[in-house]
Amino acid sequence: MRPNSMTRRAALAGGAAVLAAPALAQPGWPDRPIRLIVPFGAGGAIDTLSRTVAARFPDHANGQSLVVENRPGAGGAIAGAFTAQQRPDGLTLMMADVGANCIAKEMNPGLGYDPMTAFAPIIHLVSLPGALIAHPDVPYRSAAEIIAAAKERPEGFTFSSAGNGNGSHLFMELFLKRAGIRMVHVPYRSGAEMVTALVRGDAQFGFPTVSSALNMVRDGRARAVAVSWPDGTPLLPGIPPLAAELPGFNCSVWHGIVAPAGMERGMVLRINEVFGKIAAMPEVAEAVFRQQAGRMVGGSPENFADFIRRDHETWAPIISEGNIRSQ
Repeated sequence: MRPNSMTRRAALAGGAAVLAAPALAQPGWPDRPIRLIVPFGAGGAIDTLSRTVAARFPDHANGQSLVVENRPGAGGAIAGAFTAQQRPDGLTLMMADVGANCIAKEMNPGLGYDPMTAFAPIIHLVSLPGALIAHPDVPYRSAAEIIAAAKERPEGFTFSSAGNGNGSHLFMELFLKRAGIRMVHVPYRSGAEMVTALVRGDAQFGFPTVSSALNMVRDGRARAVAVSWPDGTPLLPGIPPLAAELPGFNCSVWHGIVAPAGMERGMVLRINEVFGKIAAMPEVAEAVFRQQAGRMVGGSPENFADFIRRDHETWAPIISEGNIRSQ
């Protein structure tokens, strides 16, 4: 969940942030429609991204279609388990998420697959920033003020999330750990529900993605305090990064393409090349920035594998220390 620096220019340039793919080894792929397993239901951020990518897929994939197949449930683990059981033949891919493809085993020790070994990482597509937000009646205007108040009133504040182990939960837990404070967690079932709960005053703070909070921040129903990326985001001008108060703080929601483990190397490279071309399209970068405040990433399969390992190293101790489990 760690982004590199982002500006609007970089977000729209697209190709500047995407590394060139290695030489092709399977130029005939695909020769039939490919299904893309999405671990959450229709209408959410990951589904929107998947359909944005699917719309451009035929342009770079021999005219074949990418068929989005939503398999929600268990925080993404249902989709993860299904994908892990498929043949690594390039006909079934998955839009990866931190839950299903990185930390699901920590969240549910009885899980039937290990996210760190069950998949072949293909390409890191997008990173999305989070925002620490507060109810408008909360008098604290900065992260420093929130930290100071929470130290004076341990257990005196609440925060909402989109569910145990969701990015909005993990972001806040990382903030609390780094700040040395505590708050009471109130989990909901979706990003929309968690932000609505905060607007109602059922919780005082939240840490959703910028895209989930943006409309409510703009119309004054919630107040943005800080952004999870070190250089902020142009969609929330003037809102400082948490790193200004907590040096090194840096996290993001991320998505990418993975396949079942055991895929032949040439196939991995071919799929990476196709999705790398999609990630480099300026109109895709524009849509991701406009809809989700995110930026395209791209890069090699090795880049993505290393990124997932680093993210696992960040969140595994947070989950263990907090005894966080799937709902």
